Amino acid sequence: MEEIVAAIGRLFEEHFGVAADRIEKLPQSGSDRIYFRVYEGEKTFIATYNLNIKENETFIYFTRHFLNASLPMPQIHTVNEDNTIYIQEDLGTSSLLDKLEKYGHNEYTYELFEQSLKKLARVQVIGDRELDYEQCLTAKEFGKQAILSDLLYFKYYFVDTLKTPYDKQAMLIDFETLSAYLSEVDHKFFMFRDFQSRNVIVENDEVHFIDYQGGMQGALQYDVASLLWQAKANLSEDWKNRLLHSYIDEAEILMDKPIDRTAFVSQYNGYVLIRLLQVLGAYGFRGLFERKAHFLSSIPQALRNLRFFIEHKNIDVETPEFDRMLKLIVRDEVIYRFETVRADEHTPLVVKICSFSYKKGIPTDDTDNGGGFMFDCRGILNPGRYDEYKCLTGRDKEVKDFLEQRTKMPEFLSSVYDLVDISVEDYIKRGFKSLMVSFGCTGGQHRSVYAADAVTRHLKNKFGVKVELCHRVQEEKNWCNTPVLSSGE
Repeated sequence: MEEIVAAIGRLFEEHFGVAADRIEKLPQSGSDRIYFRVYEGEKTFIATYNLNIKENETFIYFTRHFLNASLPMPQIHTVNEDNTIYIQEDLGTSSLLDKLEKYGHNEYTYELFEQSLKKLARVQVIGDRELDYEQCLTAKEFGKQAILSDLLYFKYYFVDTLKTPYDKQAMLIDFETLSAYLSEVDHKFFMFRDFQSRNVIVENDEVHFIDYQGGMQGALQYDVASLLWQAKANLSEDWKNRLLHSYIDEAEILMDKPIDRTAFVSQYNGYVLIRLLQVLGAYGFRGLFERKAHFLSSIPQALRNLRFFIEHKNIDVETPEFDRMLKLIVRDEVIYRFETVRADEHTPLVVKICSFSYKKGIPTDDTDNGGGFMFDCRGILNPGRYDEYKCLTGRDKEVKDFLEQRTKMPEFLSSVYDLVDISVEDYIKRGFKSLMVSFGCTGGQHRSVYAADAVTRHLKNKFGVKVELCHRVQEEKNWCNTPVLSSGE
């Protein structure tokens, strides 16, 4: 990570003629791209590091093409010679989803959604003009094969994990039928492929778009379905209908011809279904196979969205086995499998989380049953080996950045979450009163403190459980008197 940060710093200075004040790694999402925020005076920029050069080249080409058409994408300032790093305009930290979560479903957020869809229509129609689809990352068109791939993705990474019996041959026939129907749409233009509220950035109440490198030519309806049926957004049926027709009005103006709304809505419903299934496939892969908690926690709402769709929407095509299987996977008992158990005011469980120094002895659990978890953080690179961190703790930003950007602490904690979550969920269900989770390092100052704080946040956010947090060495007032650690520690 240090080498990447240094390379970003060099590229920034070469382009702007001044050195960056600091470079901070941003939290990683579902992709392999690594993002950084670069600070220079009062200005900030976003740097992206990605070893998938083709993906970078596609994003850069699309961005420059759209900007030439005055469409709402971020300006790319510079790219390194091997196309693994690029620095772009920082559009801010507030997404459309952030606005929705902050302000709720009110007139302000409705107007932001409406603005997003109108600008989407402009990107789709105007951005399609003279766009070289040979530059696409994968397929040039979201046609029958791409739709079939999404259906199979859903099948392998979600349906098959449930072990629900179905007629595989009949299902594949239905997949062929549905993909053929949806590939024959009336209007094909640029398609984002992942147009969701997280990828809409709001700056001064104006929306801008990011993460469109997976774009290709396809149906107008797909991106609209992606935004309006996103599980996390949980838009009302009234909003969905009003926003859909507002979008169609804008698309008609841009194309300068009327749209057959009955046919458009029927095809739109088909793409809503495809998008719901593609999302469930992604949640299954990221959550069930890669064990990422955020994706697992999104599955119940995604299944409820699918159930509502099945009960209230129609597609003008017959797929009997597929329809039967969909009704099976949205049953209450299936949704319940993915629900996170939450503590309430009557839950007796208290999780005691502690950081400590191995040099000063390990903590003991004085409850009747004793036990609990004890994690050794000494396998993580120690910030205490560096002079600039010796007088700091795991609660200082500089140390947090070090542990997040230059060590394997994120991977370590991911494994900790998987283990501790099993016990916390079980203890809540069974009415147990106590669980102890301890983190030790050499001095009890950096790594163990950071890990204990992180697990405390995780358990409160995921389970709402009561936590008692103790840093055994944290009460020492003068960190600079801490003995210098040897280079092997």
